[in-house]
Amino acid sequence: MMKPVLALIGRPNVGKSTLFNRLTRSRDALVADFPGLTRDRKYGTGDLNGRGYLLIDTGGLSGEQDGIDAQMFKQTQAAIQEAHAILFIVDGKQGMTAADESIAQDIRATGKPIYLLVNKIDRVDPDQAAAEFYALGFTEVFMVAAIQGRGVTVMMEAVLDHCGATSTEEDEAEQEDGSIRIAFVGRPNVGKSTLVNRIMGEERVIAFDQPGTTRDSIFIPFERDGQKYTLIDTAGVRRRSRVDETIEKFSIIKTLDAIQRAHVVIMLVDAHDVIADQDAHLLGLILDAGKALILAVNKWDGLESDQRDWIKQQLEIKLPFISFAETYFISALHGSNVGLLYAAVKRAYDSAMMKVPTPRLTRILEMAIQQHQPPLTRGQRIKLRYAHQGGSNPFRIIIHGNRTDYVPEAYTRYLANYFRQTLKLTGTQLRIEYKSGENPYEGKHKTLTPRQEHTKKRQMARVREIKKSEKKKK
Repeated sequence: MMKPVLALIGRPNVGKSTLFNRLTRSRDALVADFPGLTRDRKYGTGDLNGRGYLLIDTGGLSGEQDGIDAQMFKQTQAAIQEAHAILFIVDGKQGMTAADESIAQDIRATGKPIYLLVNKIDRVDPDQAAAEFYALGFTEVFMVAAIQGRGVTVMMEAVLDHCGATSTEEDEAEQEDGSIRIAFVGRPNVGKSTLVNRIMGEERVIAFDQPGTTRDSIFIPFERDGQKYTLIDTAGVRRRSRVDETIEKFSIIKTLDAIQRAHVVIMLVDAHDVIADQDAHLLGLILDAGKALILAVNKWDGLESDQRDWIKQQLEIKLPFISFAETYFISALHGSNVGLLYAAVKRAYDSAMMKVPTPRLTRILEMAIQQHQPPLTRGQRIKLRYAHQGGSNPFRIIIHGNRTDYVPEAYTRYLANYFRQTLKLTGTQLRIEYKSGENPYEGKHKTLTPRQEHTKKRQMARVREIKKSEKKKK
């Protein structure tokens, strides 16, 4: 089941972005801004008690559909089309305006479930603030203060209940069928569907499309050499007679959902085009999700040697942050080097899902420390004692020790590279987290001022004198 997609709609300055940041905080506000495509919309993911959702923050609407606002309204309509439900936000402090009434009329015509959120109730009487908004005719009304979080959890629980959101654990259990899930992402027209069709055609398997709505990614299961795979095409797999179409539908929501569901992501870029900001944004989504990654440079056939050298140089300059990923130069149309992707996917998957026992990770940590000690901080040495695995895909290592808050980023990078090389990890991110042991004496010994030290000494001397006099009397 796809996560519920919720669109935030409303006038400027009613608190949409504040609510967006609060609802995506658990995922550090995973935000993408795609120039020329979704310039005024932000996409993010969130989680409430194990139930995930996707969120779209739209530009503010004035209620007018002329001039600049016409483009804003067009983009908001696109967000509404992608969404399962609408969170309509109004300003409870300012009260209802003509623009609110106009927006309400427009979104009601969409037929989507609408939840009215009366925001900014922190300094006004909630019931009084909400009273006039009931005239808009919505039955689902919630009073919230996005900046403080007041009423937000109750509102989201109700929305997710109505949308039928399932828990992350249930989604993962439903997906675990022993197959490696591979998502194909990239800008429009880079050859995602061509590559999927090439893979399917080469293997001569019977494929079927799992039907869903236009928002869903298409899942295509097949088997090769005894290994099950599930291909996730974010553009939609077309029939062979339509492969030559040049326009592909591009949906950020479909891409986000595909990335979340995949074990391994194959990111396609066009060898005939420059590495654009949009490519970097898509890679940022993959990195934030922590998924294993393979970079495929498509349309490689027919390029001159100097062009190929220039492209390789651009990849090194513009994409140094994905140095952990293997890069392949392919032609999806002609099949050149496509067969190499299977082994790359298996290596990335095995690395991302690897299970390493605590004793081995601790030994690797000790070897790394022997070769390069942690630096001194405030005259004291950072002590890293042992390590254990904290999760898979991304591969997470938890290191326990003392004064771990002071570990420099450079030393963390050194440890990550050392673990990666020793474990021979390929294609997967590696994240290191630290936990400091509690000091049992912390808080028991306080630093005293000179005056307090003098008073304490006098008190101790007085106690000794009393004890001596008591002994003499006996």
